[in-house]
Amino acid sequence: MTEFISPLEIVLGVLWRFWPVWLALAIVLFLSLRFKDRLGLYGHLFDTGVGVAGVMICLFWLFTAMFADIVAPFDPLKQIAVLKSALPGAIDPESGQAFLFGGDRLARDVFSRMVYGSQIVLVIAPAATMFALMVGTTLGLPAGYYGGRVDAVLSFLANLVLAFPVILLFYLLVTPGIRETSIPQWLAGFFFIFPIILFCTLFYTRFSDRTGLLAVQIGLTLLIGGWIYVGLVFNADPFGIISISPNQLNIFVAVVFASAPGVFRIVRGLVMDIKTRDYVAAAQTRGEGPWYIMLWEVLPNARGPLIVDACLRIGYTTILLGTLGYFGLGLAPESPDWGTGIKESSRLLRAYVHPALPPVFALMSFVLGLNLLADALREQSLKD
Repeated sequence: MTEFISPLEIVLGVLWRFWPVWLALAIVLFLSLRFKDRLGLYGHLFDTGVGVAGVMICLFWLFTAMFADIVAPFDPLKQIAVLKSALPGAIDPESGQAFLFGGDRLARDVFSRMVYGSQIVLVIAPAATMFALMVGTTLGLPAGYYGGRVDAVLSFLANLVLAFPVILLFYLLVTPGIRETSIPQWLAGFFFIFPIILFCTLFYTRFSDRTGLLAVQIGLTLLIGGWIYVGLVFNADPFGIISISPNQLNIFVAVVFASAPGVFRIVRGLVMDIKTRDYVAAAQTRGEGPWYIMLWEVLPNARGPLIVDACLRIGYTTILLGTLGYFGLGLAPESPDWGTGIKESSRLLRAYVHPALPPVFALMSFVLGLNLLADALREQSLKD
């Protein structure tokens, strides 16, 4: 007969399992409050309760992903037959450890799967969003600055992608049939080259008169960028550090393809407004080149709205990942990501509610933290 621990012991057990997360949060909070006047925009987030809440929630899940091996008591794929669909607090007779949030229909620990699911979400959503941000920025800057035919062509392509419903676009890009073709790899090869182009252009326009420093920066950009590019596109990192499965590559490509046009339109609109400012005219009078003005005069003054949009877009991407997981698309069926966890638990929802609650709460809280963080950043950008 299965033994159980009491509800109080469940609560205390959950709190204790997260001890490295609490310790890391306490250290970050202390240092942030102590040196917030020196931390720029990040320090200003601690001036409001909304900012503190947003930062702490996001950092909670970040540290959970970092310390998942310590926090989770079980392997997320380990099955213990006697604990199939077990209620919260059921004790594993072999290890003596409790299934704090119970077991799912395949006899896996729901708590451990929720913890390890944070690793998947916090790797895919922010990384894919950052690639989309760089692609949209690289294309949006010349469209807004030059206007004319450049703007017309790029805007037409962006509007063409935006004309598709997002969920349908994701469905088309992550279906198993697409994975069997070379389309995701070709798209990845195209999109992932943009960060290298952006950083090379950034350094060249700033340090073109300092050839020694420029050579070092361009060399490091090509070396590091090429290493990441080979690892992501061809899964051929010689050091074995950067690795991505075909399922994850599909999701990366889908997020970048669907999100980059939205970033493009935001950047284009900001550039069209900022390029009329006096400091841009002063840079043109000094004889600065167009790309120098775009990257070093216009882009820094557009950072506020772009940071806010990035936070919101990570939240949207997280929800989309959950949606894809719920429909069984994208990641592998045994993946502990939150969307897959919700899908697996929903099949027996009338009989067992407890397996569905942890991934739902995790997904909701992370997106809430991102929204609070975006609100705080928006308020600060308005002050600036």
